[in-house]
Amino acid sequence: MFYWVLKNIILGPLLRLIYRPRARGIGNIPRTGGFILAANHLSFVDSLFMPLACPRPVVFLGKADYFESWRTRWFFRAVSVIPVRRQGGAAGEAAILAGIEALKEGRAVGIYPEGTRSPDGRLYRGKTGVARMALEARVPVIPVSIRGTREIMPLDAKIPRMSGKVLVEFGKPLEFDRYYDRPRDRFVLRSVTDEIMYEIMMLSGQEYVDEYASSVKARRADPAPSAEVPAGASQRR
Repeated sequence: MFYWVLKNIILGPLLRLIYRPRARGIGNIPRTGGFILAANHLSFVDSLFMPLACPRPVVFLGKADYFESWRTRWFFRAVSVIPVRRQGGAAGEAAILAGIEALKEGRAVGIYPEGTRSPDGRLYRGKTGVARMALEARVPVIPVSIRGTREIMPLDAKIPRMSGKVLVEFGKPLEFDRYYDRPRDRFVLRSVTDEIMYEIMMLSGQEYVDEYASSVKARRADPAPSAEVPAGASQRR
């Protein structure tokens, strides 16, 4: 109920009035059953415009950090965000299983395969959780291109700008039934993920970088070597 009110009465009309977002490929959204929306990630406000453009309710996998403060916890719980701890381990596995359960219940699950916002507007290597969920839940993946949100709210911005143009484009469903018998094969998961990222790249027109965005961010935050390298030894980054 809160999701419906937020989308149709409170936030949705306001976003439409200010930004007049456009949507393409609505016909590619399945009318019934579970599916994954796999999108590029340029800005915090991606999570506002993608569900606004989608005719069906969307459940997101989001940073567990959002649940640590009471100021944001209530909102993310109300819109059914599934917390993900990006350091992996048991918490990350629990989030993937929660996503699979939501898909098997016939829900639409939104995912940013890059795992974090792009540091420079380019498209980065996808993490294989999206493939794992698609194969175990046996659902199609809809590649999604979101454009214009980086200009509205850049990476380091605290509040969005009150102008801009947004386009959300939904690609044709990707079916991976040929791999349903190998949902945990790491080579299959890598292949499926790369295929998804290729389709996102073709929709968005972004330059692709075969590196994790999180690694690029970490390197930029700490560009200096953490320790001296002994003479004659090679340094790996």
